Amino acid sequence: MGISLYDVSVASFQQTLGAVAGILKKGESHCSEHGIDLQELVESRLHADMLPLRFQIQSVVHHSRGAIEGARAGKFMPPSGPDHDYAGLQQLVADACSELDAVGREDVDSLEGRDVIFQIGDFRLDFLAEDFLMTFSLPNMHFHATTAYDILRMRGVPLGKRDYLGRMRIKR
Repeated sequence: MGISLYDVSVASFQQTLGAVAGILKKGESHCSEHGIDLQELVESRLHADMLPLRFQIQSVVHHSRGAIEGARAGKFMPPSGPDHDYAGLQQLVADACSELDAVGREDVDSLEGRDVIFQIGDFRLDFLAEDFLMTFSLPNMHFHATTAYDILRMRGVPLGKRDYLGRMRIKR
C-alpha cells in the first residue's frame, strides 16, 4: 500500500495542530505561573517586522484546515478573520483539530489532480491539489508553527523539540 494524499496532508496537519495545542497549553501555564498577561503573549513577535503570535496560530489553522477547504473549493486566499485572544486561539486550534478529524480519507484522496488557485489581488499561482497541499500548505503550516514555537520560547515558555513534534505515527 502506498502513501496517500490524506496521509501526507490531513494526518500531518493533525500532528502539527496537536503539537500547537500542546505548546499553547504550556504557554498558558507558564504565563499563569509567572504573572504574564496572556494578551502580551498574543501580541509578541520575534522581530518588529514580523507578525505576532496571534497571526502565526491563525496561519497554522489556515494552512491546515483551510488548505483542505481551499483544495475542495479550488481556490485558496490569504487568511482573514477576527483577531483572537489567547483562549480564542486555543479554541481555533481545537476546532481545526475536530474538523480535520471529520475529514474522510476518500474525500481528500479524491482531490488529486484537481486545480487549486492561490490568489492575492492580481497575483496568482496555479496548482494541482496534491502539489498545493505538499509544496505550499505544508511548508507554510510548518513555518508558522515554528514561528509560534519560537515566540513562546523567546518569552520563556519551557518547550523542547518533542513539544514541536507532537504525537508521531509510530509502529505499534
